[in-house]
This record gives sequence, C-alpha cells and structure tokens, in this order.
Amino acid sequence: MNIIETSIPGVLILEPRVFTDARGYFFESYSKREFERAAGPIDFVQDNESKSQYGVIRGLHFQAPPFAQAKLVRCVRGRVLDVAVDIRKGSPTYGRHVAVELSEDNHLQFFIPRGFAHGFSVLSDEAVFQYKCDNYYAPQADGGISLLDPSLGIDWRIDPSKAILSEKDTKHPPLANFDSPFVF
Repeated sequence: MNIIETSIPGVLILEPRVFTDARGYFFESYSKREFERAAGPIDFVQDNESKSQYGVIRGLHFQAPPFAQAKLVRCVRGRVLDVAVDIRKGSPTYGRHVAVELSEDNHLQFFIPRGFAHGFSVLSDEAVFQYKCDNYYAPQADGGISLLDPSLGIDWRIDPSKAILSEKDTKHPPLANFDSPFVF
C-alpha cells in the first residue's frame, strides 16, 4: 500500500496495490498493520455505507468530543470528491481543506483524523460510499460547518444552485461563526 501525505499533516491518501488479470482485480482494502505504520494506532469500531445520486453534497460533518471520530473512507461505486476541513483551534492549518477524488476505478482511500469536518459531493450518476469510524455514532454530538461557506474555497465540482442538500446541512454555520470543540 502506498501512503500519500497531503498538505495537512495526518490527513492521508491510501493507494492500494491492485492486481489484475483475466478474472478481474484483487486488492487488500485494509490492513491494520499497514495502516497503523502510517497513521498510528487506531481501532475502527463501525462501518457505514451510503448511496447517493449525482449532485448530492453531504457535509461538512463531525462529532464533538468525547465522541469524535476518525474516518477511513472510500467510494466503491461511482465517483466522489471527498473533503476534509481542519477545525482544530490553534492549528496552523485551521480552516484549510484537502480534497481528493475517490472512485471505483482509482480505489483510493482517504483518512480523516479527529478534529476535521468531512463531506463529499457525488460526481457520477450514482455513488456508493463506505467509511470506517473509530468511534460509534452519537447523535447528541453531531456538528457541522457550512459546506457552501465561500471562505473555505472548496470547489465541489457541482453548481451549488443545483446541489441536493439535506435540510440539516443547509443550517450549519460558516467557519467565521463557528466555535470549534477541537483544540490543536
């Protein structure tokens, strides 16, 4: 597995070694040993999956401490643009983001540590998205920042006026009005 560091320390792109032949392909999608060599100890406790259509943007979500979650995400059908935004007070990269295209063809995975807001946009007709979490879902700790906040400079590759958003995601505050529960 090739581990690709991004412009924000701790946010990683994982590129598996894919073996192909006349039958199709095979790759190791997760190895605790390999992952922990790159990211440190982690215990994933919950796997999630979503299915969405073109134009859907989900995010930017997080769970507040003590229920914070690190995530390892991938797209197993279709294509998405996945985004992690640093929301750790005092971080030199606070408010900055990393975006990576994940697809069924490139098999890339994206690791988002605790202290980041996470979201994705669906670029294909349909996308099936999977993620491993190192903490259980806790609805009382749900939080978010506005995915349409222009100060973040995120190009979701979808016209915002045509984006399909949940009602909840339209109500998150912009970064300037956000009091982060995370400290660097």
